[in-house]
Amino acid sequence: MIGALFSLAKPALHALDAETAHQLTIRGLSLMPVTAPPADDPRLSVTVLGKKFPNPIGLAAGFDKQCEVPDQLLGLGFGFVEIGGVVPKPQDGNPRPRVFRLTRDEAVINRFGLNSEGLDAVRRRLVHRRGRPGIVGVNIGANKDSSDRIADYVLCIEQLCGLADFLTINVSSPNTPGLRDLQGEAFLDDLLARSMEARDKADRRGQKTIVLLKIAPDISLDALDAIVATALRRGIDGLTVSNTTIARPDSLKEKSLASETGGLSGKPLFVPSTKLLAETFLRVERRIPLIGVGGVDCAEAAWAKIRAGASLVQLYSAMVYKGPGLVPEIKSGLLRLLEREKTSLAQATGRDASAIAQGQF
Repeated sequence: MIGALFSLAKPALHALDAETAHQLTIRGLSLMPVTAPPADDPRLSVTVLGKKFPNPIGLAAGFDKQCEVPDQLLGLGFGFVEIGGVVPKPQDGNPRPRVFRLTRDEAVINRFGLNSEGLDAVRRRLVHRRGRPGIVGVNIGANKDSSDRIADYVLCIEQLCGLADFLTINVSSPNTPGLRDLQGEAFLDDLLARSMEARDKADRRGQKTIVLLKIAPDISLDALDAIVATALRRGIDGLTVSNTTIARPDSLKEKSLASETGGLSGKPLFVPSTKLLAETFLRVERRIPLIGVGGVDCAEAAWAKIRAGASLVQLYSAMVYKGPGLVPEIKSGLLRLLEREKTSLAQATGRDASAIAQGQF
């Protein structure tokens, strides 16, 4: 039903600027009753990070930035939802227009700049939904004008532990000046040390919140080596690979829009992000799980992420073009692939990482 409604509404939504259309979508979802999603086939269940996910398909951060509709989104059939990014103090982000559809490329460029109502507003909403079913995480960042960005992450962790199932440390958004510098080895080591200390103190109060690190697709393999080593040394629970890219492939058809600054997501991100995912899998050697993000728009793309090493998969930009009906389509397609190949999600995870890292999909 939701998929059919999107098909009817899509021409009108796409006639509006992208941010207005998105705001109307959030408003529409907020008016929907909260309903439990249909039960998933047990073959799609994934037990990882100490939790049982009903299916591996999650909604990436950036869609529900302010934690307005997480339960309605879970009702669409996602196995988990990541809200945010959230920063301690409210901030407007960058001036509009700041998001652009590259329709012929099935891509999006955004330079939102972590527009957020702030930590207190999101925390209130999470307190209100406490006890409801479904796995919900929060993507956390730092204020643009912060004098101590690491302290911003620590504050978010202190305030959100126990209210979310996982927290994702976002050091890879290209739209906050200097944020990606925190991926440097020395900065990252300090960030993760202080973040995990804050999480562990919260754990001693009987709470247990998973902490993940989200990395950029535009890093060298040497930088990846350092990030993985630091993440493992500091006890991070998992890695999310990857955020949006500042690269602009020559293959893009929407040449005029491609010149807009910001992070590129959607189909053009699939190959580089999946290769980086495979490279990451080969380095972590199954010591921590990975979440694969970037260009997932069909079951085959999700399957490639899993074969490259992802235990869980996230999508967002494809929803702009294909709507919420994409989620059940991907789940049905995964079941067909599992049946065809006589395997399981666990057995398939990372099985082709070496080949995919070399570009052999």
